[in-house]
Amino acid sequence: MGKASAPRALPENEAKAVARNLRVSPQKLNLVAQLIRGKKVGTALADLEFSRKRIATDVRKCLQSAIANAENNHDLDVDDLVVAQAFVGKALVMKRFHARARGRGARIMKPFSNITIVVREVQAAQA
Repeated sequence: MGKASAPRALPENEAKAVARNLRVSPQKLNLVAQLIRGKKVGTALADLEFSRKRIATDVRKCLQSAIANAENNHDLDVDDLVVAQAFVGKALVMKRFHARARGRGARIMKPFSNITIVVREVQAAQA
């Protein structure tokens, strides 16, 4: 009696993973996402491993999850995977106040963001 399952949104040669509520601003997260867009997954993992950005470890986990989804759920070959898309979205923003001089207060915004990574299998002849 339940609702029918939605058709698959991605093509057969793609898989994705989403990391939600990462404690970093979308602008800073997008710098790390730009680092891996369009690269082969092995190269992208190596770049994230040696990146000096704090959030690179969480992005690396998300990329590994996308690779595992491609391998286990969609039977794609890991050696032929490329990061097709890596896009960043805004999540909630915690608002805090910091005490300032003369009884005033300053607003502090603590933003969160989401990242979605889509990996695509490309044939060896195309790569």
